[in-house]
Amino acid sequence: MRLFWLLLTLFLTTAALAEPPVEVAPKSVPKPAAKAKPAAKAKAQVRPAWAELTAEQQKTLAPLKADWESLDPERRRKWIGIAKRYPTMKAQEQERVQRRMQAWAKLSPEQRRQARETYKQIVKVPPEKRANLRQQWAEYQALPEREREALTAEPRRKK
Repeated sequence: MRLFWLLLTLFLTTAALAEPPVEVAPKSVPKPAAKAKPAAKAKAQVRPAWAELTAEQQKTLAPLKADWESLDPERRRKWIGIAKRYPTMKAQEQERVQRRMQAWAKLSPEQRRQARETYKQIVKVPPEKRANLRQQWAEYQALPEREREALTAEPRRKK
């Protein structure tokens, strides 16, 4: 008999939980919206969105449009700073910025991470050694494409 009452109670409780009373249903509707708000806040914190940029900034930063939403706020601020300085740059500088931005946009996230790491290492190098690195880079860039590809294919020698 106890088992009967236990099963009956369990059955009624399950049925009661499966169909909430009419008064409860409207109260449960705002909960998903409340859960959506933190996600919306998280997205809102990564500003500015592409649509919030001025037309001039969008034009300057156009190569980054596809990746803009995935950039963290610090990176966005840096690119916006470049876009603000862009109109005051000489034509050659503007072309260089556009070429580099397009090249950057083509890099994979891993390649970008590696480029940032390399930059951090180069900044730590003393100025005289950096001048030597610039010279070596200029010599490399002056090589014909085939020779550059051959050098790239060779394993790096340890010094």
